[in-house]
Amino acid sequence: MINLTIDGLNVSVPEGTTILEAARSAGIDIPTLCFLKEINEVGDCRMCIVEVEGRKGFATSCIQKVEEGMVVKTNSKDVSEAREVVLDLILSNHHKDCLTCVRNGNCELQKLAQKYNLQDVEYSGELCEHKKDLESPSIVRDFNKCVLCRRCVATCKKVQKIGAIDVANRGFNSCVSTVENRSLNDVNCTNCGQCIMSCPTGALREKDNTKDVWNVIKDEDKFVVVQTAPAVRAALGEEFGMDIGTNVTGKMVTALKRIGFDKVFDTNTGADFTIVEEANELVERINNNGVLPMITSCSPGWVKYIEMNYPDQLEHLSSCKSPHQMFGALIKSYYAEKINVAPEKICVVSVMPCIAKKFEANREQMKINNVKDVDYVITTRELARMIKQAGIDFVNLEDSKFDDPMGEATGAGAIFGSTGGVMEAALRTAVEKLTGENLTNVNFEQVRGEQGIKRTVVKIGDKEVKAVVAHGLGNAQIIMDEIKSGKAEYQFVEIMACPGGCIMGGGQPIHSSKERATIDIRKLRANCLYSIDEKSTIRKSHENPVLKKIYEEYLNEPGSHKAHELLHTSYVKRNLYNI
Repeated sequence: MINLTIDGLNVSVPEGTTILEAARSAGIDIPTLCFLKEINEVGDCRMCIVEVEGRKGFATSCIQKVEEGMVVKTNSKDVSEAREVVLDLILSNHHKDCLTCVRNGNCELQKLAQKYNLQDVEYSGELCEHKKDLESPSIVRDFNKCVLCRRCVATCKKVQKIGAIDVANRGFNSCVSTVENRSLNDVNCTNCGQCIMSCPTGALREKDNTKDVWNVIKDEDKFVVVQTAPAVRAALGEEFGMDIGTNVTGKMVTALKRIGFDKVFDTNTGADFTIVEEANELVERINNNGVLPMITSCSPGWVKYIEMNYPDQLEHLSSCKSPHQMFGALIKSYYAEKINVAPEKICVVSVMPCIAKKFEANREQMKINNVKDVDYVITTRELARMIKQAGIDFVNLEDSKFDDPMGEATGAGAIFGSTGGVMEAALRTAVEKLTGENLTNVNFEQVRGEQGIKRTVVKIGDKEVKAVVAHGLGNAQIIMDEIKSGKAEYQFVEIMACPGGCIMGGGQPIHSSKERATIDIRKLRANCLYSIDEKSTIRKSHENPVLKKIYEEYLNEPGSHKAHELLHTSYVKRNLYNI
């Protein structure tokens, strides 16, 4: 342990701790902007400077390690004045259209300006002018709001191992850009949105589809159905000041009905269909010497990644559509027939934790008879904005239930939103299909947890299924290299593009770098979904009565011709760069 003094307080922390971490452990707040724990610890922005007794100049607290007997001042006159100058210089080249910015009220730069009571910008001069990149279906890139913190660059490079963006040029002309300043739509971007989650301002944001959804709700010729992913209910409350990981399912349903959707359905029901089809496909591949390992296909960022980086390995992907796409296809076929409404008259809106779903919904492979499975995708953040626009007091809403008949789901569908959940849910069904016996313990805890890669062997009767779960595209690369080299002996692989899975998707509520460093957001949201599963009466997807009825009346059986027509898809080789 290292003993030091910070602002007159005696502090004892482990060797190797930074001054920033030591101060936070003592309840002392040092401002940061470029710092992102374990991702971007470079000390570039200089907002976290402090004085260390006996040393000339300032120390950068986010990278400076503590030393025995060190005396630190975090808020002296010189430190405060220096920080204000740094902040003034950053703001001098920042487009200050805060009132119309999507991050208004949740911007780390704005909060720093408020903290230091910065009412005027002393330094003024030429402003950088950059054209907005609006071509991606998922991400808007507006460098005019960038503060060159490089958090997005570090996340894309170090966590996702993509490197779609980087710092270009020098001096005043420095900017975060892409190859030849191309649109994100024309480079190796997977649309995962983790750059958005890392950005402290509005320089990166989701493509907003709320106006499209409001317009279609008001269109009397359209029957508008909304479906909500499992991860949304575990995070939506955060946009209204509720505790992280609060289950707001009932309030969410009520809010959606008040907004004006004709029917409110549960994507968890779609997840049950995905699980049953996927489990059936896995069993058939195992029993009939099919291509193994089979890799899950419900994460569109991951699917685009393999299409660009490992196109020769596409045969390993499950042919199953993701839950919301399956559900959209069923709503516009089975449900459309039930209510006697033409599919083209039905508009399906998906509320997702993922901005790559916006890209996925527009894939040519996600159409049947030239009718899209899903018409619009909005994120958890966009839904929160719609609720606020509608003047709804979300926190005090009463609970409502999803509409029948497409609102009944199982606990297996709920855990889809967390890393390992897809595999666990599929195994619950696959085990019973392979053994013909009732599975009494449905918990496969060996595939749960926060490790980036989780390898396990599942015993199913007299068979052993070697499985691996990976989340984050950096970890996906490790697994894919194993498979490509022939070193892997897996039968079943789950890959999620976002670290933590859907609960940490690019469309979820954004938290500051300090909150991300001090709160285990991933665990709290995951606990919410596992709690829903534990409390569910039915915890195996194939036992969902709605699913059974639709197979009996419409699809015949898992893997049938009709099921493949509606619920399965194909993939394409993509170029890394459209140049």
